[in-house]
Amino acid sequence: MVVLAKGELEQIALPAAQSPPANVQAVDLSSARRSGPGRAAAARALVAACEEQGFFKVTGHGVAPALVRALDAAAAAFFALPQAEKEAAAGRPVGYASKRIGTAGDLGWIEYLLLCVAPGAGQALPVPASASFSTLPCAAAAAAAAASLSGSEPESSCPLRGLLEEYAAALRRMACEVLELMAEGLGLAPSDAISRLVSDGGSDNMLRVNHYPPRPELQAGKNQLLTGFGEHTDPQIISVLRSNGTSGLEIASPRDGAWASVPPDADSFFINVGDVLQVLTNGRFRSVKHRVVVNSERPRMSMIFFGGPPPGERLAPLRELLGDDGGRSRYREFTWKEYKSTGCRGRLAEDRLCLFEN
Repeated sequence: MVVLAKGELEQIALPAAQSPPANVQAVDLSSARRSGPGRAAAARALVAACEEQGFFKVTGHGVAPALVRALDAAAAAFFALPQAEKEAAAGRPVGYASKRIGTAGDLGWIEYLLLCVAPGAGQALPVPASASFSTLPCAAAAAAAAASLSGSEPESSCPLRGLLEEYAAALRRMACEVLELMAEGLGLAPSDAISRLVSDGGSDNMLRVNHYPPRPELQAGKNQLLTGFGEHTDPQIISVLRSNGTSGLEIASPRDGAWASVPPDADSFFINVGDVLQVLTNGRFRSVKHRVVVNSERPRMSMIFFGGPPPGERLAPLRELLGDDGGRSRYREFTWKEYKSTGCRGRLAEDRLCLFEN
C-alpha cells in the first residue's frame, strides 16, 4: 500500500482537467512479418508515427494472451502482499519501491518493481542478488493467487519469476522487430543498425512493473487528480508498454505541449521513442513526453520494457541520416553510461538532451 504524508499528498495533487483523447497510430506487426507491400507499408507507418508523435501502438504482436493474463495475476498478487513482505524485495537501485521515483525527490501515487534484464538470455532478474526472485516472499502467495484465478493447483516454484523472464524475452524480441522495421523505413543498412544496440549481450535493458492503487480520499470539496508518475521522457532507445486496461497514461503534443489521454487497450502494446533514438535519428524522431495521472477508483498496472544500449556504447546521430539536415549533427557524441548518469542526478521533468546538443 502506498502511504503519503499530508505534505507529500499536496505535492502530487493536480487540477481535475479532463484531457482530450489522443489520436494514436496503430500498426499491425503481423502484416510486417511477410516481405512485400505489407511490410513496406508498416515500416512507413512506423516512421511517420515516430516523426509526428514519437508514440504509437502495435497489434498483431504475437505475445501469447495466456502469458499476459498469467503475469497480470501474479503481479497483482505480489502487490497485494503485506507491505513488509514487499519491502523484503527492495534493493538499490533496483527492486521494490513505493512513492519515491529516483533519488532527486520526485513523488508519485505508485509502487513498483524495477528489474534488470540479464544480458543474452532475456531474463528479468533484480540486482543485487539478495533480491533474487528465487527468494522473493511473493512465491507462495503469487502461486496461490494465480492458481485460484485459473482453478489449477499452485506450482512449487514462484510463477512471477518465470513469467517475468518469459515476458521480458518476448518484449525484447518485439522491440528488436520494431527497430528493424524503423531502420527499413529510414533506409538504413544493415537492418539491425539500431536493433543491435538492444539485442547485444551487454545491452542495458530494464523491465518495470508499475502499480497505481485506487486513489485515496482527497480533501472535501476538491476535485483533484493525483500524479502517478510525473512528466518525463524515457532516456533509452525504445519503450514497450502494456497496461491492464485502466486509463491514466497521457502524452504531450510535440507541437504545443498540450496533454492528451491515451485510450486504454489491454490487447495492444504501446511504443515510446526514447531520448537515444531521437539522438540516433538526429532529431527526426521525437522522444515523447508522457505522464500517468490517477483519476480512477480502479487500480492501474503497467509493465514496460526499456531497451537501452550497452553502457560503453558511443552514441551520436547515424551518418546515413545527417544528409537530411545538411550534414549537421545536432548532438555531440556521448556514452550511454554518461547520459544515464545525468538522469540519476536530475528531476523527472528536466530536459537532459539539451546538455548534449551541439
